[in-house]
Amino acid sequence: MAFMGYSRSMSADVQLDNVWVQFGDFVAVRDASLTIEGGEFFSFLGPSGCGKTTLLRAISGFQAPSQGRVLIGGKDMAGIGPNHRPTALIFQNLALFPLMRVWENISFALEVKGVDKTARRKKADELLELVALPGQGDKMVHELSGGQKQRVAVARALCAEPEVLLLDEPLSALDLKLRQHMRTELRAIQQRAGITFIYITHDQGEALTMSDRIAVMRQGVIDQIGDGTTVYDHPQTAFVASFVGENNVFSGRVAEVSGETATVETQAGRFGARLSSTAPVTSGDEAIVFVRPESIRFSDGTAHENNLTAELIQQEFEGHFWHLVLRTESGDQVRMSVMNDGSTGVHDIGSRINIGFSAQSAIVLARGELAAD
Repeated sequence: MAFMGYSRSMSADVQLDNVWVQFGDFVAVRDASLTIEGGEFFSFLGPSGCGKTTLLRAISGFQAPSQGRVLIGGKDMAGIGPNHRPTALIFQNLALFPLMRVWENISFALEVKGVDKTARRKKADELLELVALPGQGDKMVHELSGGQKQRVAVARALCAEPEVLLLDEPLSALDLKLRQHMRTELRAIQQRAGITFIYITHDQGEALTMSDRIAVMRQGVIDQIGDGTTVYDHPQTAFVASFVGENNVFSGRVAEVSGETATVETQAGRFGARLSSTAPVTSGDEAIVFVRPESIRFSDGTAHENNLTAELIQQEFEGHFWHLVLRTESGDQVRMSVMNDGSTGVHDIGSRINIGFSAQSAIVLARGELAAD
C-alpha cells in the first residue's frame, strides 16, 4: 500500500516530444523523445556535459525547450513555470535551512501556504517515518549525518505532494559506502511513496541498482533506453558498451556473419561474438568486439570459442575478486575479474597465461565513439 495517500494514480507520466535545447550555436539536447511512466524510477545516465541536467531543467521548468514539448500527466508544460508544475526538485547541495529544525525544514512549503503548526508537524512526522528518520524532527540540520540530510531533503520535496520528483545527482557529495547505502534507501522511499522519480547521475552503479529504466546520453543525444540488465548485457552502441560498466575492446573488421554470430578479425586474434538484435553488422564492416572482464576465463585445458595468450602485468586483490590486467602479443590490454573462491592462486607478474571467452559472452557492434576513460 502506498504511504501517506500516495498512489500510482497520483504520480504522473512525463513525455518528452522531440525536445531540443540550444544555447546559441551549441546544441545541449538533440531530439529527445521518450515517455517516463507514472510511478517509474527513471534515470538519465551519462558523462558530464552530455545534456542530462539540461533535460531535467526542461522538465522542471527552469529551462524552456528551443523546440519540442514537455508533457506531464498529459498536459503541455509550455508557459508553466517551475512553481506551478506538479514537480519538486532536489539539488546537489540540498539547500536545507540551517537555522530551522528538521520538521520545520520539511514542512516549510506548508508554512508558506499558511497551514497551522499542528498540521505541519503532523505531516513532517509522517514524512520522517517514510524516509526512516522517526523521532528526528526536533534536531537541527548540523546534527544530522550526510545520509540523514539527504533523506530530509527528500522528505521536504515530498511534503508538497508532487507527482514527479526530480533528483540532480543528490548523492555525489557522499562517500562511497554512504552512497551505496543511500541507493537502497532512495529506491525504498520511491517504492513506498509510489511517485515518479527522475534521477540524474554519471554513476553507473547508482543507475543500475535503483532504476526501472535508464536513458544513456552522449553529447546531447539519447543513445539507448532500457532496464539495467538490457543496457548492460545488450548495448546498442559502442558508447553504451564502453560507458556502462567495464568492457574489453577488440577493434577489427567483420570477416563473416552466420546466424546470430559474427566473426571479427582483430589484431589480438579472430573472435566470434553474438550480434546485437537491434544494431547488427554485416560482412566487411569495421566493428568492435566487447567482452566483460567477468566473462573471460582461464583456459587451463578448457575449450573456449575464443582463445588467446597474454602476459600478466598487474593484479589486484579486492577480497571477493581478483582483478588481472594482461597484455596480448599485439599490445592490447585485457582486464579480467576472477571470483575468489579459494582455489584461485596468485600468478606471477610476467607469466604468460592462456585465457578465453565464449562467443555468447561477447557482443559485436559497429565501430563508433567510445566513452572516455
